[in-house]
Amino acid sequence: MPLNKDDPKSVGGYKLADRLGSGGMGIVYRGRSRSGREVAVKVVHAQYAEDPVFRTRFRQEIAAVRKVSGAFTAPVVDADPEAARPWMATQYVPGRSLADRISELGPLRETELRRLALGLVEALRDIHRAGVVHRDLKPANVLMADDGPRVIDFGISRAAENNPLTETGQMIGTPPFMSPEQLTDARTVGPASDVFALGALLVYTLTGRGPFDADSPYLTAYQVVHDEPVLDGVRPQLRTVLQSCLAKKAADRPGLDDVARELARVLPEEAMDGPQTVTLRGDLPDPSGTGTPDPRSATSPGRRGGLRPLWAATATIGVVALGLTAYLLTGPGRTGGDSSGGGTAGAKAAVSRWTALPSGWQPWQTTVYADAERGLKKGITLLEGMDHGPECQMYEGSVYCAAAAVMPVRLDGVTGRVDWRADGVPSVVRKRSYVFSLLGVADDVMLVEQHYQPEGGNLVISVIALDTGTGERLWRRTVGAASNHPYLSGDLLLVPDIERGSVTARSARTGAERWKAPLPPGMQCDPARVNEGLYLDCVPAMTGSKDMLVLGFDRSDGSVRRLTVPRQAILVGTYDGRLLYLDEGHLASEDKGPFSRIRLVNPDTGAATTTELAEEFEGTVTTADGVLWFVGTTGQVTAVSVRTGKQLWQTRTSLQQPSGVTAAPGPGVVYLSSADGRVAALDAKKGTLLWETLPRAQWVNDLNEPLPEVLLHKGALVVTTQAGDVFTLDPAHPERTSASG
Repeated sequence: MPLNKDDPKSVGGYKLADRLGSGGMGIVYRGRSRSGREVAVKVVHAQYAEDPVFRTRFRQEIAAVRKVSGAFTAPVVDADPEAARPWMATQYVPGRSLADRISELGPLRETELRRLALGLVEALRDIHRAGVVHRDLKPANVLMADDGPRVIDFGISRAAENNPLTETGQMIGTPPFMSPEQLTDARTVGPASDVFALGALLVYTLTGRGPFDADSPYLTAYQVVHDEPVLDGVRPQLRTVLQSCLAKKAADRPGLDDVARELARVLPEEAMDGPQTVTLRGDLPDPSGTGTPDPRSATSPGRRGGLRPLWAATATIGVVALGLTAYLLTGPGRTGGDSSGGGTAGAKAAVSRWTALPSGWQPWQTTVYADAERGLKKGITLLEGMDHGPECQMYEGSVYCAAAAVMPVRLDGVTGRVDWRADGVPSVVRKRSYVFSLLGVADDVMLVEQHYQPEGGNLVISVIALDTGTGERLWRRTVGAASNHPYLSGDLLLVPDIERGSVTARSARTGAERWKAPLPPGMQCDPARVNEGLYLDCVPAMTGSKDMLVLGFDRSDGSVRRLTVPRQAILVGTYDGRLLYLDEGHLASEDKGPFSRIRLVNPDTGAATTTELAEEFEGTVTTADGVLWFVGTTGQVTAVSVRTGKQLWQTRTSLQQPSGVTAAPGPGVVYLSSADGRVAALDAKKGTLLWETLPRAQWVNDLNEPLPEVLLHKGALVVTTQAGDVFTLDPAHPERTSASG
């Protein structure tokens, strides 16, 4: 930013070019010496210059920093603590802070972490050899220069042999990265405190979360002192190293030589046949050790190929003592190793986790509202009752969507182009009297449920069938009361009619009746939404009943099998040819648990086996391949074995009120998304957080129902947001965005 009119033109013979920022203690400028050398000049605020205690601290700061020299620190080149306004000039360091890097692009992969971690260990060695303790090692005080990290900001460090000005117990540091002794007795702080901070910083760098994160600095500080670190997403070998660094007692922590040796042993080396770069969280090494790291590089948005180092752009000034940094003006873009060229053999080997993209695919983002053209536009205000945005389904390469305020629409899955939008009914954007919900797509037909209430009239609920090729209406049938929930299963539409006591199966293509079967009297029957078979859950009207009747229908003629299960059991899927139920606990609500028991029911005989869960789990439930996934509203994902009932793993994400899990077939990855368009990918076996994206849309309001799950389009992802946006991602390169955006 340019100099203010009150800023000096020069300080200590250094001509000031512009202002880099202002901190609590002073202002930082970019300056140039007479020889042309660029430096960062910190000038203390006038009010502190009059404080003799502060002058003493500043004098100690300069003395401490001047003792430190090394490849991974930013040295002082000049200073005058006795000037009317004390100042200090430090080396100009290209690169943005690690905090900015993670905030903008997400956590580092382990191959990237190795270079950073070993550089930080070397920097701390140099600092400690000079008799100095840093005391505030954190992501904002690490600059990611092109040739390695730089540790900055010794403004709160102290020379170990000097009497500290914090003798009275003044606390200096940043709680998420402070050691227990800093919080309990600052006078005992030594080099081991920096080892603790290093461990916390590396956890944050790898996962995007500190090991003691909490809702307030005070609670964070409490957890630093009393609680064990949370190391979700860190694989076992590396976890052991970081746990030792985070020991509560300083004497129990390893020395830096031991830390360096263990980190070098457990962290994979970067491939050296391509540029050393970093990217948004990418493919983590195979836990078995057989995988190959994926050295991808980031480029500017919308570019293909053209590898360049991430840090090779606008430089940032490292400012000693203030920790102020400017931003490197580059963003997440297309990475190397794609079909357009670039990349390395190592990169190509690593993408085995990800399946091939559809031919001609490019990332796209659009909105499905009728009054918006293709491209990035915000959706209109949600109507009452529109909780989670559009419901969409993939069918033969196209995306079909419908919702409140959204006319049924088909999008091209490769380009995002609107192929057709259903007509023949008034626009909900104008009338605001129609609500559509997507029943599904099958047999070249898109089926939607339409709720229409004419002015002064009663609510009318209909099923409308649309041709997938043209969007033309094929048939329409009224289904009656709101309690009659139609359900599409394969090419059959199942329509319960509570008033008439029957259920009718109709052809999805023609609407013709296939068969009709009676419903048990005195019961409310709703479709059980499972992929295999046709089932209705029938609950007695009497609230005192402990059991529920399950009706299983033969698809060809409607002949029925009757099963009995406990009323609190929730059908969530199938496993090994049996119906998979979860028994809810006493405090359960809205089919989200907590759940206490797995119940497997033979659909032919009704015979059941139960397995107690190791503990009660709750959240939105999905199941596949013998695993139950519970997704909590705060973004925690828990995987549980259907066979044993035991927890397989548990991982925190930053997603709020996320969708249920989508399990990708083959590559062993599960996905979930949030209402604002954040998407997270986790290793299905280990729970490792592979990557997590930034928001892509506006958060509208709290969700009353789970967000629709992420869709799979061959190797690509299709994601919906609460605000009506639909966009795609390449899971191998999730930082890619639409060039039109």
